[in-house]
Amino acid sequence: MSVAIGLKGRAETAVVHENTAAAVGSGLLPVFATPMMVALMENAAVNALEGHLADGEGSVGTRLDISHDAATPVGMKVWAEAELTAVDGRALTFAVTAYDDGGVIGKGVHGRFLIDNARFLAKAEKKAGRGA
Repeated sequence: MSVAIGLKGRAETAVVHENTAAAVGSGLLPVFATPMMVALMENAAVNALEGHLADGEGSVGTRLDISHDAATPVGMKVWAEAELTAVDGRALTFAVTAYDDGGVIGKGVHGRFLIDNARFLAKAEKKAGRGA
């Protein structure tokens, strides 16, 4: 593991019908859905870690404290940026911000935890009654 404070990541997408509040069930209007903004923020954090984790190591989201402050209509580009602000053992904290061409649409804090992928998946399968 070679994660260090200051790592940055970015993710972007276009607002299309499929990622609107009306389509995903988080509202009735054809604007970028909050759950999709959350996913974009998480993806930016994952991208910040790309190339900095050991083979077989990954991360999982553990918490989010965000606000969604502005609506983005279909047809606009949206992007999220994440910056690693704290490392406490395997616990990571990111500052996350989402934007459209009009400016900031959301921001907050995202926690992730470093995991051994195989152990994590085995534990999940065991919970479902599968695996050892």
